[in-house]
Amino acid sequence: MTDHPSDRRCFRRIAIDAKTELRQNGHEWSVKLNDLSLKGLSIKRPEPWKGNKALPFEVDIRLDPKAHIKMQVKLTHEDDDQLGFVCKEIDLDSISHLRRLIELNLGDQEELERELGALLKA
Repeated sequence: MTDHPSDRRCFRRIAIDAKTELRQNGHEWSVKLNDLSLKGLSIKRPEPWKGNKALPFEVDIRLDPKAHIKMQVKLTHEDDDQLGFVCKEIDLDSISHLRRLIELNLGDQEELERELGALLKA
């Protein structure tokens, strides 16, 4: 059995192509979203990058003209051209959209319930 970090993940990552904006202290970056989970997201590092790891970021993921996932996130890791964020705050409408997106991509209600349970324990 391996002890690779991806083997320990509790939250399934969903690859999604959606217009995504990252904001911090008056800076705004249009970014490429790599993947999304109930716990956070991964993006391609924008250029030029002037984000401050010590301060929170806001992310807006536009699923369609009326459906957005908005959350406050914290930068947790930087790898080459990738940035990883953990969700710190999310509103009810956004979590509903995210839950439905995860549900559609997992195709397994039991796995979704397991992930939601893990999120509540975290």
